[in-house]
This record gives sequence, structure tokens and C-alpha cells, in this order.
Amino acid sequence: MIRFKHLAKVYRTEEVETTALRDLNLEVSEGEFMAMMGPSGCGKSTFLNIVGMLDTPTSGEYWFNGQNISGYSEGQLTELRKSAIGFVFQSFNLIDELNVQENVEIALLYHPEVSASERRQRVREALERVKIGHRARHMPAQLSGGQQQRVAIARAVVARPKLILADEPTGNLDTVNSEQVMQLLTELNDAGTTIVMVTHSHSHAEYAHRIVNLLDGALVTESIREVL
Repeated sequence: MIRFKHLAKVYRTEEVETTALRDLNLEVSEGEFMAMMGPSGCGKSTFLNIVGMLDTPTSGEYWFNGQNISGYSEGQLTELRKSAIGFVFQSFNLIDELNVQENVEIALLYHPEVSASERRQRVREALERVKIGHRARHMPAQLSGGQQQRVAIARAVVARPKLILADEPTGNLDTVNSEQVMQLLTELNDAGTTIVMVTHSHSHAEYAHRIVNLLDGALVTESIREVL
């Protein structure tokens, strides 16, 4: 699904040049669950932003579903991102003024081909999938951190993306809620969704099929977990 070929990202100002990613060669197969680890400032966030088409590489190639998208325009990237990728963030990023149902439904408003009745049906299905349907009318402030992250995951999957990008999805959660979120991501992966996750947690990285370690913008080690 994803292939980086000699990919690099350099940020430049008038006085400073910072290399965030250097000569990165990496593939993620459809249906895989990959975790990326590394110290703060090693390039993990830049990597995730490029995979999510929120940023573009300075050089090299990014292939997505067999297409070299390195030269795509911002409009093309936006359309592809909208149709293929869901995002889960550490800070949940829910809208306080909207209830749970509305927070999930907002992800479908960018899909005019989906009718209002189908939107409601998809939202119900997504909320039930993450076991939070009984809270559909509640506001984010009425939910625990684990419940808010479940809503965020429902929002990520409601448009039925092929790929979910999870940026420290358990970073603001206690141990119990963290494990529940990881189990939920595993269930989504078992159902066929490709997942790329950035995490500082070794125990949560162990849920993935493969762990990739990044250091100073370069891939340094990989480990593969045997999947029974």
C-alpha cells in the first residue's frame, strides 16, 4: 500500500537547514499493522505527516496504492487523503460544542456523495463498532478520556478508509483505557484496515506486526512479530 523510495524531508530557513528524514526506504503492505518508535525529534511526526499527505517530501518517491503521488498537487492529495485515510490523535481533537454523534458525522460532511440517511446509518455503525453507541447524545466533556478516544476512532473509520494513522493514540490515557484502545485498533486491523502507529510505548508497539525504529531521520532497525 505504501512505499517510500529514497525519501527525504529537509526544512530550511534563511539560517538553518534541518533534515527530518533521510534516505528512507520503507514499505507497508495492505492489511499490515506497523508501529514506529524512536526518541523525540527523530522524525516520527514528519513521517506520519508525509504518509497522511499533510506534508510533502523534499526528494524521493512516495507510492500509495501503486501510484507515485510525489508530484501530486495539493488538491489531488486532499482528495486522496479524504477518500483513503483516517486519523487518530493523542489529544482526541473532538469539538466540544458537538455531541458524540455530531463529532463522528462531521467526517462525512466532506463526502457529498453520502446522503443524510446513509450518514446517520454509518455513524450508528461506527459508534457501535467502538462500543460507544450508548453515548451518542453526550458531549465530549461528559466522557472519560478512553471514551473520547473511542469517539475519535469512530470518526476515523466512519468514512471507511483503507488506512488509519494513529499518532500516540494512548498518550493521554491510563493503563486500562490504553489497553482497550489497543485492542480496538487490533480488531480494526483484523477486519482488514491497514494501521500505521507512532508510539513511545514498547508494550503497545508489541500489538503491531512490525516495529520500525527511527533515529535522526533514518531507519535503524526493524522487528517482525510472528502472527498466529
